[in-house]
Amino acid sequence: MKRMISWNVNGIRACVGKGFLDAFAALDADIFCLQETKVQEGQLDLAPEGYHCYWNYAEKKGYSGTAIFTKEEPIAVFCGMDIQKHDTEGRLITLEFPDFYFVTCYTPNAQDGLRRLPYRMEWEDDFRAYLCSLDKTKPVIFCGDLNVAHEEIDLKNPKTNRGNPGFSDEERGKFTELLQAGFTDSFRYLYPDATDAYSWWSYRFHARDKNVGWRIDYFVVSDRIAPQIREAKIHTEVFGSDHCPVELEIEI
Repeated sequence: MKRMISWNVNGIRACVGKGFLDAFAALDADIFCLQETKVQEGQLDLAPEGYHCYWNYAEKKGYSGTAIFTKEEPIAVFCGMDIQKHDTEGRLITLEFPDFYFVTCYTPNAQDGLRRLPYRMEWEDDFRAYLCSLDKTKPVIFCGDLNVAHEEIDLKNPKTNRGNPGFSDEERGKFTELLQAGFTDSFRYLYPDATDAYSWWSYRFHARDKNVGWRIDYFVVSDRIAPQIREAKIHTEVFGSDHCPVELEIEI
C-alpha cells in the first residue's frame, strides 16, 4: 500500500509559515507533491528527512513551480514533457518506478476572460499524448491542480460559473477526453455521488467557511490499476493554502 498526497500550496514559503511541516509530518505520505511552489532554486531549504526531493522551477520568479518528495528513490526523474513551449513554467515532474510512472502536474489556468484558453487547449492535447505514451510502457498515476471542475457535482455553483475559467465547456471536455483515453478519476471511482467535496475555495466571501468550493485537485490512474485504489481523501481539515491536500491510497 502506498499513500500519496498532492497539495497546491499557493507559495511554499508562505505555507511553511502556516504549519506546512506539521501537516507534512501528520500526513506521512510515501510520495508528497506540491504545486504552485512559487520559488526559485536556493530560495528555500526544504528537504524533509527520509525523502528524495525533486523540484521544477518556473523561469519567471514567484510563479508556478512543482515539487515531489518521495521515500522510495525513483529509477529516473524528468521535468516537463520535452516540449519547449510548455516547459518554462515548472509545471510537470515525472518519476519512474519499477512498476509505474508517477506524475505531478500544475495545469495552466485559462485566466480571466478565458484569454489563455487557446494555450490551455494545446497543453491539454500534448499532456494527454504524453500520459498515453507513458501508459504504453507501464501504468501511470498522476496528480495535481488540474484547474478544472469536471462535472456540475464538482463545484458549488455550476450554473453561475459555466463558461468561467476552470468550468468552461472546453476545459471540461478535455478532461473527459483524458479519461476516455484510458484513465480513472480516483475520487469519483470510489465516491461517484459524493457532493460538497471540494479542494479549493476562493479567499473572498468566507467561501471556505461556507464550503462554497471547487474540486480541481485530483489523483488520476491508468484504468487497469483502478481496481487497486483503496482510498481517496480530501483533507479539508488542513489549512495553509486556498487549496487543501488530496490523497490516494493504492496497492502498487
